[in-house]
Amino acid sequence: MLLTTLKVNNSVLIALTLTASIVLSPVSIAGTVQGSTHAIKMSSFNLSSQKWKNRVLLVFAPSVDNHNYQQQMQLLQQKSGFADRDLVLVQVLATNKSYANGQLIDESSAAKLRDRFGVDKENFRIILVGKDGGVKRSDTTPVQATAIFEQIDAMPMRRQEMQERGRK
Repeated sequence: MLLTTLKVNNSVLIALTLTASIVLSPVSIAGTVQGSTHAIKMSSFNLSSQKWKNRVLLVFAPSVDNHNYQQQMQLLQQKSGFADRDLVLVQVLATNKSYANGQLIDESSAAKLRDRFGVDKENFRIILVGKDGGVKRSDTTPVQATAIFEQIDAMPMRRQEMQERGRK
């Protein structure tokens, strides 16, 4: 019973964190694609617009069926802390739709990200981009969320943010 309660509470925390991330998403609406029953909002995602505002965690994969992609998404769902670290999750998928903080982004934006970081459509890669726009880590296998968060928390800018937020 206690284990079930903890799993439910953890699921609620994850849902609240993802909802907050989506609501606070820095992605701008670029256009709308007409669906059969309703309009689907399509956004553009420009990495340079994130500079000095957000850190960006890019997850590149061939598809949602890719084993590494599935494992990575599972590892990221197990931890909250994206909003506190000003971290935007961008999923760049070759055969499926791509997303920034859960919001659909256009194929052109996804293609630009692939070109910029030299990631082929067949490859899996995780790239962490700092607020300064620089690549802070790049991995070809899934990474624990705690490892990503620890690396972010060790950054001088993040340490300053934690001190400033602690004073408020």
